[in-house]
Parts: sequence; structure tokens; C-alpha cells
Amino acid sequence: MLRQVEGSRAVADAVARCRPAVVAAYPISPQTHIVEGLSDLVTTGDLAPCEYLMVESEFGALSACIGASAAGARTYTATSSQGLLFMAEALPNASGLGLPIVMTVANRALGAPINIWNDHSDALSQRDAGWLQLFASSNQEAVDLHLQAFALAERLSVPVMVCMDGFVLTHAMEEIDVPEQDAVDAFLPAFAPRQWLDPDDPVTIGAMVGPGQFTEVKYLMARRQQAALADIAEVAAEFESTFGRESGGLVRPYRIDDAEVVLVAMGSALGTAADVVDALREEGIAAGVLGITCYRPWPHEAVREALRGIPRAIVVNRAIAVGSGSILGQDVRLTASPGTEVHDVVMGLGGRPVTRAGLRQLVLDVLHGRLPRGALHYVDLDETVAADEIAREAEVTVP
Repeated sequence: MLRQVEGSRAVADAVARCRPAVVAAYPISPQTHIVEGLSDLVTTGDLAPCEYLMVESEFGALSACIGASAAGARTYTATSSQGLLFMAEALPNASGLGLPIVMTVANRALGAPINIWNDHSDALSQRDAGWLQLFASSNQEAVDLHLQAFALAERLSVPVMVCMDGFVLTHAMEEIDVPEQDAVDAFLPAFAPRQWLDPDDPVTIGAMVGPGQFTEVKYLMARRQQAALADIAEVAAEFESTFGRESGGLVRPYRIDDAEVVLVAMGSALGTAADVVDALREEGIAAGVLGITCYRPWPHEAVREALRGIPRAIVVNRAIAVGSGSILGQDVRLTASPGTEVHDVVMGLGGRPVTRAGLRQLVLDVLHGRLPRGALHYVDLDETVAADEIAREAEVTVP
């Protein structure tokens, strides 16, 4: 049933209906309302039985989840930004052990300087940690992806991040359908762990291995990730069949069949991009959007097929690889066929808005040859401020 609710509270309700046995919580903006909502539900008994652990840090939160999941409990946590970095040591441990933990990442910029607003720097900094990464384009999709994340994590025995744009989605009030408990129970079966620690049959996990075994462990991790692509698409189809709406999956194409230029993006910017495309179509400009829902594992074939025959793609990067360039753009460039010109832009860092006017201008600049191919283009960059700082640095004499 639709109800007006904050995105974070809707996610808390959706997670609760997945019946986690352990929730490890440490607050950090902008995900705090999610774990606060779960705390309320545990306190009132609406989420029971559930062990709600108030830990001392984000590292402690994920460490507690690793222990709980290894013991056979359905486990959940949430974090953001520097909190995710504080978990960085434990993230590969969870994936290397094949633990089906689900975590919400309320996407937020990384410091320094300190910035609490939205971009994708946090999740993308951990793109090689072995977790599935699913990006929500709306609060409704954020709710839906959490149900699918538990199903995927437990089917594949891998950890899953559900990424939702901080503040843009987490704090937005809108009509959202959080499925009822009986519907969630029908979609998500009771947790049956593939492996767990049993005091009556003790084993060692996470033990040191040498060169003779390490390559094989990493190979199997990579293989599980690639195999997950089929399951992600399959679970999305099962979700649509059960709940009657399309959500999740690998990619989300919009009006790309005859497009001359396609905007490629992740997260909440997809709604803005779709509005821009609709307006451009009314002007006779054949534009489209390709939304990336599954970022890890990277859906090579789905992206390649979606961009097949597309003359130009504009990749909207909401994070950069300092010293290298784009992140999402590099993946798209390696995937697209040589016949597709890939233009890389950086937009929306640190909460700077991704506007309809900005996306529209990008499309027009590419169509009219005003945006060079190959160079990383920063949208809305104040070049005067940047030039002044570069000049100041050049004048500094190092003693």
C-alpha cells in the first residue's frame, strides 16, 4: 500500500520485513535514520526476534555482522562515506568468507574537505572489495532492491551493498509502497545458511593461506561475482512477477532504440536524465538514457548490447579516480564497441546538483561537436577559482 514516508524509514521497514536476526548499528549521516527506524521497530517488538547491536564504530558494525553471519544469522547493517572506509579492512573478509550480509550505503562524498552531501565516491572506492553493488534510482527502487539483496546474498552466499543517494533519497518524503509482511515472506524464504559455525562441529574460518591456495580463492570469488549476473536478472524477474512492478536487474534502458546520444548514469540522477530526454524528444532530438543498476559485478554484455549501434554515449561520473580519471566512464569505455564515442563528464560531486539544464547542454554540446572525445570534462567547474589556486601554488617556494 502506498504511503507518504521518508526514504530512510521506508528502507528500515523493508529491511525489517526481511526478518534480520541481527542488526549492527552505528550512526553516520545520512544513513542514521535507517538504523534509528530499525531500533524503533526492535523496541516496539515489530521486529522480533532480532538482536540489535549498538557497536562502537563502523568497523565494529561490520565485524559483528561477520561473526553473526558466520554463525548462521540473517544479518544487516548500514553506513556511509568515511564509515564505509572505516569498514574497509573487513569488507574483503566478508566477501572472501562468502557471507550473505546485506548493507545499505547512503552515498556521500569522501573528505577531505569534510562534505556530508551526496556523490558516489564512497561505494566506488570499494568497488573491488568483492561485494555486489546495486544502485537505486528512486526510493521505491531502494525498498525493492533490499528485498532482492537478501534473496541474492543468500542464494549466492555473497555480501551485497544497496546504494542509495544520501539526502537526495534518504531524506526525501514521497509515496512509497513497502510490501506487506506476508508478501515479503512469500518472496524471501526463511534463511537457510549454506555454511555456519557449529560448536558441535568446530572448524576454522579465515585462516591464513599461502601462495599455493590464494590464487584459487580469488579466482573462485571472481567467478561467483560473474555468475551473479544471471541471478541478479533472475531475481529481478521474480520480483516483478510477485509484486507487479519492474525494479532492479542489471541495466535500465530508456528510449534508446533509435537514440543518437545516450546519457549513462547511476542513482537518482536517472530521473532527471529521463526528464531531459523526454523534453529533447519533443524537440526532435533522439536522446536516451542507460541506467546502471548493477555496478558490481559489472554487466559487460548488458551494457554492450544496450549501446550497440549508439553513435555517442555521455557517461555522468559522480566520483573520480584521482590520478586516473573517471570510474564509471572507464568501465563503459572498455565495454562499448569501437563505433560508440564515449564522452566522460564529472558532475554532481559533493552534493552539487545534477540539473536538467546541465544534462541538456551536455547532449547539445556532444551533438554539435563542442565536447572533445577522450578528455574528462568537469561540468560547472569554476575555472577562475581553480586557475587562481594553480597560480598560487606555482608561486610557492619550497624551502
